[in-house]
Amino acid sequence: MSILAMLFPGQGSQYVGMGQALWDIDPEARKLFAKAEAITHLPLARLCFEGPMLELTETVNLQPAVTVVNLALYNALSRAGVAPQFVAGHSLGEYSALYAAGVLSEADTIKAVQFRGQVMHREAERHPGAMAAILRLSKERVQELLKPLQAAGVLALANFNTPEQIVISGEAQLIKQAMELAKQAGGRGVPLKVSGAWHSALMSEAQPDFAAFLAGLTFKPPTVPMLFNVTGQPESDPVRIRDYMAHQLTSPVLWTDCIANLLAAGVDTWVEVGPKNVLKGLVTKTLPPDTPYKFYNLEDPASLDKFLAEFKP
Repeated sequence: MSILAMLFPGQGSQYVGMGQALWDIDPEARKLFAKAEAITHLPLARLCFEGPMLELTETVNLQPAVTVVNLALYNALSRAGVAPQFVAGHSLGEYSALYAAGVLSEADTIKAVQFRGQVMHREAERHPGAMAAILRLSKERVQELLKPLQAAGVLALANFNTPEQIVISGEAQLIKQAMELAKQAGGRGVPLKVSGAWHSALMSEAQPDFAAFLAGLTFKPPTVPMLFNVTGQPESDPVRIRDYMAHQLTSPVLWTDCIANLLAAGVDTWVEVGPKNVLKGLVTKTLPPDTPYKFYNLEDPASLDKFLAEFKP
């Protein structure tokens, strides 16, 4: 019997045209887009289907846009009778996982990601920063390289994406210096096209406002185990979950811990529910060699039909 984990992507998975094929044939997807547009007062269908990319990628637009595509795909899977044994999401994708786990309603999920995008954009304007992926070095080595720089300002390990892909976040000059140190140590630094220093202390002034906003939303106990970015572990207490989501703004994404713990729980079938295949790359580089697994990317009706034809619960 397969043990299935649904994984939901976040920022970085967007592209112009995402979700359109499903919208074209699925009345429920069209209803969801209309609902999300009514909540956000954003032209989400136009942004997703036509762009332009620069406008789509603005975090105030991107967060609800990616989320509505994720939710439409998840709803199609759910209507087809597919239920996960576990869920997780990467950064922004964690909100789609909250919906899939029954923690947040559809409307509250959309409200949460819109406000999250707004306060993150606000802090990025007030406290500009940058992010970069450090490749080919272990987290211990990256921590060692960053330590002397951290005394000079804000510089954080933001995402533990794979054992040898660590995203750093903070003040732009320190990011530049860290990439140079990584190069000297035999690694490689890749600047990320983002508009702010996510998951760093430069977002700290957003946290109280976001926590207050989340306090007005209803959080329920998960109906399916969900692993959280802040701890890499499952949690069932709605009060703690709400607290995790506020702290996630400035905390590192412990993605490798999430994947390791899902694997330890017996997961052998991984389904990325959302645009592109970013998470597939992260998972396959994290699983130990010779691990038996199946991985599916579900981003449109064709990939959904293929999965439904092949998947054996």
